[in-house]
Amino acid sequence: MTDEQIWLNPAKVQNRPVYFSVKRMMDVLLSVLGLILISPLLLVICLLVKFDGSHGKVLYVQERVGKNGIHFKMLKFRSMVPNADQKLAELKNKNEVEGAMFKIKDDPRITKIGKFIRKYSLDELPQLFNVISGSMSLVGPRPPIPSEVEEYTDYDKQRLLVVPGCTGLWQTTARNSSDFNEMVNLDLDYIQKSSFSFDLKMMFDTVKIMIKPNAAY
Repeated sequence: MTDEQIWLNPAKVQNRPVYFSVKRMMDVLLSVLGLILISPLLLVICLLVKFDGSHGKVLYVQERVGKNGIHFKMLKFRSMVPNADQKLAELKNKNEVEGAMFKIKDDPRITKIGKFIRKYSLDELPQLFNVISGSMSLVGPRPPIPSEVEEYTDYDKQRLLVVPGCTGLWQTTARNSSDFNEMVNLDLDYIQKSSFSFDLKMMFDTVKIMIKPNAAY
């Protein structure tokens, strides 16, 4: 991946009826099958989060921005203390990622259980319900929060040309070792090269990373 900018043709990106129709059917089929297979794991995580000592809800529901700038509610297992959003302002000056994104490695808001499920991306599993509803896909750019999108340039907004995903090229390669601009370029590279075979590769790579985590935190 180079630092060269990638400018996409919106009409060409979005006018792929066969690809997106089959992708949608596969998203629903694999998500339903996945939820059935991992239902015992989901129950265990629910119990761990519920009784982590922080007295918060099991699920964390956050507003995110999807395709064409449409907002939706994204689901995750809660990995932080209940008042994490209120504490964000106090940590803004400790951001370790350049650009319109916030990440710090040793975030004090993360619970002990939260650190574990984030390392293995288990906190993301409830997003399979988002995939079934159509607000997300299994593979695509990660959906940003509205405050991040407010800082986007026209170049960055190209990430919003497709349905956001649970995983993608950024998550399976550089992840938190990259800065915001590198993440955008990886997402645009994925959008440009997206195909059935590329999506399947991202899914297999994601399973490998869940077993042997990369720079997740």
